[in-house]
Amino acid sequence: MESAVPIAEFQKIKLRPVPRVKRRAPQPPASLKLLKNTSSTTKTTTLTTPAKLYGKDLSEYDDVDVESLLAQLSPEEITILAKEVDPDDNFLPPDQRCSYECTKDATGPLNRKQLIEHINKQAIETPDQPEFEPYVQGKVRGKKWVPPPRDARDIEAEEQIAIDMGEEYEHALNDATQEEIIDLAAILGFHSMMNQDQYHASLLNKGQPVGLGWDGITKSTQQKLFPMDPPNSTDVEESIKRVKDDDSKLIDLNLNNIKNISDEKLEQLFAALPQNEHLEVLSLTNVGLTDKTALLLAEAIEKSKTLRVLNVETNFISPPVIVRLVQALLKCRTIEEFRASNQRSAVLGNKIEMEITNLVEKNSSLLRLGLHLEFNDARHRVAAHLQRNIDRIRVNRLNQRK
Repeated sequence: MESAVPIAEFQKIKLRPVPRVKRRAPQPPASLKLLKNTSSTTKTTTLTTPAKLYGKDLSEYDDVDVESLLAQLSPEEITILAKEVDPDDNFLPPDQRCSYECTKDATGPLNRKQLIEHINKQAIETPDQPEFEPYVQGKVRGKKWVPPPRDARDIEAEEQIAIDMGEEYEHALNDATQEEIIDLAAILGFHSMMNQDQYHASLLNKGQPVGLGWDGITKSTQQKLFPMDPPNSTDVEESIKRVKDDDSKLIDLNLNNIKNISDEKLEQLFAALPQNEHLEVLSLTNVGLTDKTALLLAEAIEKSKTLRVLNVETNFISPPVIVRLVQALLKCRTIEEFRASNQRSAVLGNKIEMEITNLVEKNSSLLRLGLHLEFNDARHRVAAHLQRNIDRIRVNRLNQRK
């Protein structure tokens, strides 16, 4: 099928972006300057010619209907034209902005695991390319790079500047050993002049390591092995029984890092807390505390009478339940320290942090809060309120002593 408008004529139209044109007619210069010399003055006249495309002014192409011309092209001609034009449009997908076309049919859905296994298999089975010159240890293959000679002017510019420090200081520095100069550099804070071992040896007055001068290389120090902390040997069932019996000697209960505590035992412990009148410190770090058991803990601390410190760090409590625990502190009025960092969500969020801040500002007994707050407003408001609580307690103690 022959089109009414050939492609060569269609390419003459100025599009955006401009199609690639193979032939270009010679164009006159943009401006011509004519000099007219007279006996008195010299006049310069500038003649500006309009920009043209294929001998026609660009204004003549403004009224051309591009849509109608495209409608007259066949699909094959549109494909050829599209390959010659690279559209700079970020809204088009990448597969439509390039001229590459894959005519193969899809073999099936993409399986990333099989693709990686196939690539690894090909990499292993493909033999390595033989080296043109075999490797020999200590032998330089090819041409060795030699730095070009430096200019004499650069060397003169790097000459050291003489500083008159006085005869006393110059005599002391001239007679000083290398170890003493290293110690002096460490005292003055010249960290770039020494390595880490030299710096720490100078501060600790251990003497400089043997064989380490200004050009010495720091070797890795032997790792110090510390014994592992013994596991928590607290008997959970016995501790729960002592809490139920209100044992007067049980003031601090530490169940940290005991991971085999069941939810039933935690429920029994929290159910016994309101009746206990001697327990002051309760530590439940890394015991697998979840939202279900944390809600029971919130109900228990609302009725507690003697609990001062509560630590539930490194558990699986969600941010809304943390807000519920902080809200329970308002009714407990005896807890001075609450720690609940390193939970399931690393970031609480602006809404949760603002709720915690508002609850803390209403609490007049809380002195320390162990929570990571991301926003500066929440951190500053919480810190300022806790400081006011500490100051008020200190003033009350001074007044009581008087």
